[in-house]
Amino acid sequence: MGVTRQKHAKKIMGFYKHNFQFREPFQVLLDGTFCQAALRNKIQIREQLPGYLDGAAQLCTTRCVIKELESLGKALYGAKLIAQRFQVRNCSHHKNPVSGSTCLLSMIEDGNPHHFFVATQDQDLSNKVKRKPGVPLLFIIQNTMVLDKPSPKSLAFVQKLQTNQLVPEYQKQSIVELKEKEGLVKQEGEKRRKRKRAGGPNPLSCLKKKKKKTQEGQEPSAEKKKRRKRKRNR
Repeated sequence: MGVTRQKHAKKIMGFYKHNFQFREPFQVLLDGTFCQAALRNKIQIREQLPGYLDGAAQLCTTRCVIKELESLGKALYGAKLIAQRFQVRNCSHHKNPVSGSTCLLSMIEDGNPHHFFVATQDQDLSNKVKRKPGVPLLFIIQNTMVLDKPSPKSLAFVQKLQTNQLVPEYQKQSIVELKEKEGLVKQEGEKRRKRKRAGGPNPLSCLKKKKKKTQEGQEPSAEKKKRRKRKRNR
């Protein structure tokens, strides 16, 4: 095993140990394509994988994977024999088996709570695994096992987690309150008040008030004239 490849794997394992709490023994889910590639390239998975991951490893598969290999016949008979040597993890497809890739994806749902590695040569399955944060991916290339670098989803998850840890929740609330105090955040109530003030007095109502005053001022003068006429008539 090359020194450079070993350092590469150790660095990646440190990432998953520190950020996603992976611990020994590491649980590795293998599908039929990985077993077939190991057989073709004469790789002893059980002996070589713990050394590569620098820790004890439990090799496991599911009933769906074994059923799929059985259905493919003699071409994958050797891969089926290899898979049958591993521990079988319970899946939710006892009555209705599904494809190996679909089954393995169901095993890492809800944030991969059991901290599974996924070992596969299936490109479509690999792409779907990379969309889930915290799932290490293993594959075989050039007669060697390779631990893939953390996916962008895993890196983004860790970055978000670190940001939330650096700024506690109570501190976030105090920052919002400080912005409101300094007038950096406009409140809905303030917007409504500004709209009311912009209207100003109605000019028509002012005109009506003036007319009333003149009418009120004319009424007493008319009464005086009537009184004078009455006096003269007397």
